[in-house]
Amino acid sequence: MSFQLVSPRFMLVGGGATAEIAEVLAKFGLSKPLVVTDPFMVKSGLVNKCLDPLAKAGIKVAVFSDTIPEPTDTVVVAGVAALRAGDYDCLIGFGGGSPIDTAKAMSILAMGDKPMSAYKVPFAADIAKLPIIAIPTTAGTGSEATRFTVITDAVRDEKMLIAGLGALPLAAIVDYELTFSVPKRTTADTGVDAFSHALEAYVSKRANAFSDPLAVSAMSLIGANLETAYHQPDNAAAREAMMLGSMQAGIAFSNASVALVHGMSRPIGAHFHVPHGLSNAMLLPAVTRFGLQSALARYAEAGRRVGFAAAGDSDEVAAGKLADGLVRWNSVLSVPTPAGFGITPAVWDGKLELMADQALASGSPANNPRVPTKEEIVSLYRQVWAANA
Repeated sequence: MSFQLVSPRFMLVGGGATAEIAEVLAKFGLSKPLVVTDPFMVKSGLVNKCLDPLAKAGIKVAVFSDTIPEPTDTVVVAGVAALRAGDYDCLIGFGGGSPIDTAKAMSILAMGDKPMSAYKVPFAADIAKLPIIAIPTTAGTGSEATRFTVITDAVRDEKMLIAGLGALPLAAIVDYELTFSVPKRTTADTGVDAFSHALEAYVSKRANAFSDPLAVSAMSLIGANLETAYHQPDNAAAREAMMLGSMQAGIAFSNASVALVHGMSRPIGAHFHVPHGLSNAMLLPAVTRFGLQSALARYAEAGRRVGFAAAGDSDEVAAGKLADGLVRWNSVLSVPTPAGFGITPAVWDGKLELMADQALASGSPANNPRVPTKEEIVSLYRQVWAANA
């Protein structure tokens, strides 16, 4: 049985690697970048880690910094206008998943005059206007290594999954030193997001011999270092391990796909503006318990790799410890329930049917070891409201 493999053509990994951005551009004959980032990166000065080396190399740079968390199609349209207003030969996505996802979507949308919704799955978005160089500043989304971008339809409150080679960065710079200033909340949310990428890649119906070792390694790295990075933000070893684990998880799920957690997570983000990693964390325990018996050996191995279960535990015990460990993580990492986030019961209940429909339409639930019905997804949303009991 054959399977497809994709990854960036070049990845530069290591502390301080961002200083080599000009050299990375030169490898591909690029010299006219548009940097896509967000207001915080500009205000905090962190984007200068990218801009200063380019200026030193004599490369003129323009910046589009109007990206937002959970990017919308309207922001992408504004980005495309900025792209078309200049003479650029590449885009540099600098920041968390949102700027990188925005840069990917800009390059895809700039190919024509269609709306962003025309490119959502099942459309294969394999063609893009300009190459992307991705520089992540969080250890979580893995977007620097994936063929996916997620953009919200601002009118329909729908998170659209866009997949294809057009969303795959040409190159990535993975520099853990950029994560030292990441707030605790973001460290926790992006860390659990990275773990969900690895876990879902490992239990996905599309898992394969290439993605499995990467997913296993990512789960081990994240399990051993997430709490340390959360409690000790200046711990270089933990930050480096989390960045490596996030990258490995990104490559893994780009080649095996995600499953039910992500399918259910996107509607929560679209309707209630819950950050993606946080909504994944809310969902992980309940969704994991839902699928345990359908891929017991794999969930058990995940429990051992993340460090929740012992090597000698039976599959039944190790899988149960995985689910229990995810509940403990949510407590240790102060993950709120939907109510704790500020969502009211009536509004949550009123969206359940629509969210279930949108989750199924994304296609991700079909990759789950246990494929849910619409009614089962609604039930899982209700369990999440009850704090993953």
